[in-house]
Amino acid sequence: MSTPILDGKTVGYVIAEFRRNKGLSQEVLSGLADIGRTHLIAIEHGDRKPTLETFYRICCALDVSMETVAREIEKRLTNKP
Repeated sequence: MSTPILDGKTVGYVIAEFRRNKGLSQEVLSGLADIGRTHLIAIEHGDRKPTLETFYRICCALDVSMETVAREIEKRLTNKP
């Protein structure tokens, strides 16, 4: 059995989806999460994976639990062909 890989593009897509569902711009979310806008853009595009601290800040800024976001990421990863 191979070790699963955490796909940065999937992580970023899910974070962006939560952001859009909350009606927040990247600028507003990055401000609420106290991270740079370019950093958030890189995360959403899958160019960078967030650290646990950054993931926590983003989830708090989105007013959603880390567990909820992580479950959605895991769901997307396990449903990939």
